[in-house]
Amino acid sequence: MASGKIIIAIDGYSSTGKSTFAKLIAKGLGYIYADSGALYRAITYFAINNGFIDMDGKILKQSLKRILPKLLIEQKTNAKGETNTFLNRANIERQIRSQRVSDLVSYIAEVDFVRDYVDVILKGMGVQKGLVMDGRDIGTAVFPDAEVKIFMTASDEVRARRRWEELKAKGEAVSLSGVLENLKRRDKIDSTREKNPLCQAKDAIVLDNSDMTFQDEIDWLNEILTKRFGLFIES
Repeated sequence: MASGKIIIAIDGYSSTGKSTFAKLIAKGLGYIYADSGALYRAITYFAINNGFIDMDGKILKQSLKRILPKLLIEQKTNAKGETNTFLNRANIERQIRSQRVSDLVSYIAEVDFVRDYVDVILKGMGVQKGLVMDGRDIGTAVFPDAEVKIFMTASDEVRARRRWEELKAKGEAVSLSGVLENLKRRDKIDSTREKNPLCQAKDAIVLDNSDMTFQDEIDWLNEILTKRFGLFIES
């Protein structure tokens, strides 16, 4: 392992707090954080704005395939430690978190050539280790040899309320029932797609955080990291 560092792969359902948890881990260990889902959201945002996908999820695949290699998608961390996603050098972090993008991202993410394109970017991030990455297939497809694999879950109702409150705080007018329906639809698409579906890796540790705080989660992981690797997340 490079400098004794490891890769921590976090998979699981949407709105389980994967990204927040992963950011806390990365900050506490001094590791790099990478949000794989943001890359799919960036492509979805681009597809929406350029008419490559309609609101029913129908995609103009050949048009998207031709232009995809020309896109520049990056993740950068600012002075505050916040990770932002850039598309062709424009910061689109706020735009890709909209409900409209959430409604369509699973349709984009199930396209084979999109997954291949994103996987190349993601695998390049882990060459030097010292990485915490969250997504849907990180421990199964992107980093199957990751030293630590976590599969996060929570009840549908808890996840929907978390997402609803997050969107309300951003000023989006959405219903709790609509958010719940979106989560269930995304779960189904992500779990049944042909290429690299969302599933628990055989050697992943399950974390059901329905009734946990983020500090509870950090304490849980610290016990594992200290015992296995002598690492400790500073919170």
